[in-house]
Amino acid sequence: MADIVDIAVGADNFKTLVTAVTAANLVETLKSPGPFTVFAPTNEAFAALPEGTLEELLKPENRDLLRQVLTYHVVPGDLMAGDLRSGRVATVAGNPVEVEVQSGSVKINDANVVQADIDATNGVIHVIDRVLLPPNP
Repeated sequence: MADIVDIAVGADNFKTLVTAVTAANLVETLKSPGPFTVFAPTNEAFAALPEGTLEELLKPENRDLLRQVLTYHVVPGDLMAGDLRSGRVATVAGNPVEVEVQSGSVKINDANVVQADIDATNGVIHVIDRVLLPPNP
């Protein structure tokens, strides 16, 4: 089994996420023992951001803002889908996300979990269909 970063690197639908994680200097963090629960936006989720948003975030001078956005997708601990409960969950960024579990589906803020429980050596990945933007990024 691979770690969170290696799984993302090997998956075509996470190319933009891997680019962002690399630009934010978060690769080593996400390769550490963790454990982490990562709500991972797809390439399509990044493409759906308002025009120019991703390009701005990827600029070196915006690294701190990019780190804030990306760490808003990371929860300390190893939370499989069955462990998720409706309510607020603290993120590494410091701002909580709102989890809604209903009839077998899971939402994180406005994003739907489209694939759950991708197990990694240092946590778990849940694929989401939108990029989560922290309050007042």
